Amino acid sequence: MTAAPARIVSRAHAKVNLDLRVLGTRPDGYHELRTVFQTIELHDTLTFVRRPGPFALECATPGVPVDSSNLIWKAAARLWTALGRADAPADTQVVLEKIIPMQAGLGGGSADAAAALLGLDRLWGGAVPGVLREIASELGADVSFFLSGGTALGLGRGEEIYPLVDLPPHAVVVVQPPFGVSTVEAYRWYDEDHAAGLKDPRELQQLPVPWPTRAAQMVNDLEPPVVRRHPEIGALRTTLREAGAVAATMTGSGSAVFGLFRSRNAANRALAPLSRSGVRAVVTRTLSRAEYERRSRPVARRTAAGGA
Repeated sequence: MTAAPARIVSRAHAKVNLDLRVLGTRPDGYHELRTVFQTIELHDTLTFVRRPGPFALECATPGVPVDSSNLIWKAAARLWTALGRADAPADTQVVLEKIIPMQAGLGGGSADAAAALLGLDRLWGGAVPGVLREIASELGADVSFFLSGGTALGLGRGEEIYPLVDLPPHAVVVVQPPFGVSTVEAYRWYDEDHAAGLKDPRELQQLPVPWPTRAAQMVNDLEPPVVRRHPEIGALRTTLREAGAVAATMTGSGSAVFGLFRSRNAANRALAPLSRSGVRAVVTRTLSRAEYERRSRPVARRTAAGGA
């Protein structure tokens, strides 16, 4: 039997929502959704190290909690219990290199949680796949998606995942204004505007072909109420379209906006007008399900002498 590795490195890739429809309110108080997820190359990196002592989470990025409120910590605690181990997680250090912006609608926290489940599962000896999916659905609406990636339909709260034919490869420009939007606020604004009878015409954007699904039309029901409070988001969407994006919209509950481009050169050219706006913009690309599985698979690394 092969000994469990002492050090694991895992990537946590971000997502964008190619479509997001709010279908109503559920009996449990959450919103009923129909969304189309798409993984992209932009990612955080998590390193898991076995070493004596209490469980520890480290991150140099300001504002990232490194206690039990972090989804990584919650994922570790639930997996530890699922493996039949008593008390709290121990003898493990997790170092998070945070690249995905927070409060941007890119799923960074959920991606980190899924990467933690996969990485710690290998570090600690392994659970059955069904256990990981059960824990993922308990942790948050998007976490289940990040166990498989690619292009997928999300139903319920977003935790019911159904793989779709992958969107053809596209360059993606992700733009983040100098503020975040909390998920709770975005849905509250949606409910307020819906109750007030405010409606917005939907622009159905023609997505790239060939792609044998029309599940996504780049409509985000959360975008209008968020744009009413933050018109800068609407302006960024317009800038992306004028810069050549074949389609552009806000992702998730915001505040990030993204545009799909047919080539990386076209995406790079879009950075100039965006830089004049003083916002953060990065060029990345879509990941197919197979590529996501390969790139997000935890990898064993040799532990350097003297520590991590």
